[in-house]
Amino acid sequence: MADSIMSKAATMEIPINSNGDTGTLPEDDSLEQDLQQVMVSGPNLNETSIVSGGYGGPAGGIIPTSSIKGSSNNNTGNSTEEVSRGVAVEKLDSVKKWGINTYKCTKQMFSERFGRGSRTVDLELEAQIDVLRETKNKYENILRLATALISHFQSMVQTQQALGDSFTELSQKSPELQDEFGYNAETQKLLCRNGEALLSAINFFVSSIDTLVNKTMEDTLMTIKLYENTRLEFDAYRSDLEELSLSPRDAAAMVRIEMAQHDYQIHRDKYERLRSDVTIKLKFLEENKVKVMHKQLLLFHNAISAYFAGNQEQLEQTLIQFNVKLKPPGSDKPSWLEEQ
Repeated sequence: MADSIMSKAATMEIPINSNGDTGTLPEDDSLEQDLQQVMVSGPNLNETSIVSGGYGGPAGGIIPTSSIKGSSNNNTGNSTEEVSRGVAVEKLDSVKKWGINTYKCTKQMFSERFGRGSRTVDLELEAQIDVLRETKNKYENILRLATALISHFQSMVQTQQALGDSFTELSQKSPELQDEFGYNAETQKLLCRNGEALLSAINFFVSSIDTLVNKTMEDTLMTIKLYENTRLEFDAYRSDLEELSLSPRDAAAMVRIEMAQHDYQIHRDKYERLRSDVTIKLKFLEENKVKVMHKQLLLFHNAISAYFAGNQEQLEQTLIQFNVKLKPPGSDKPSWLEEQ
């Protein structure tokens, strides 16, 4: 059903000016993408069944004894019919409401896209949403770069480990250069230990940023998406009420206006509720972001500074201060079973 409505919407004629003139809307890929956001799945009609039947007694008004015995079965059958009809009517009513809602939202979306319809705008909230989306993109970039840093640095630490092992082996087999190989072996092993500590700190940093971006921010953006869909519905029913208010006021029109006013109020309440939810989530998100980033940026700075200054004690203290557990060497490597 959604596909048939979308195919008809591509060539749907709607009023394009106050005189009621109509025109065929041009096809637009972006409009189709927006339309797919509005379209929702209709009710499931797979289980719909309408049972029809009746009772026809014998001529002469004589009811046989077998009919009296089966009266309880007939009552059960009638009850089943009523339940089935009630389910069918309820589902058909859901389809009708879904179709009307989809049509109104589609019409509103086309009107807004071509500048023929007005939309409700909360300038302050819209600005905060834009800032959140921009911030999320920038934090995702930091996440990619920090992940790349871990990959490159992990390769360097592994190389230092292998180099230290080679120096140790040569110090045992080269008596004339035993001290020189030994010094270099100790240096590489020390750098490897410090590198493992730094990797633990960076991994902790990446894990925290990933949680902030892909869970906390994403949750807020999902609420924002619901808010934006609700805003479109609200404006669709608002526009419908405004059009009806300008029509002649006969008895039928007054009934339609009253029903439109009721639907408008329902969608307005929903819109206000979601707008409040978005405002609250944006506030808590900002507070949480500042708290998390203050800690993680301090950890990242102290760990990097201590490592490249060669201050092993300060690096270890940084891990203790931020409750970062040092991963044992090779813990990131897959197990033998995983490799199989």
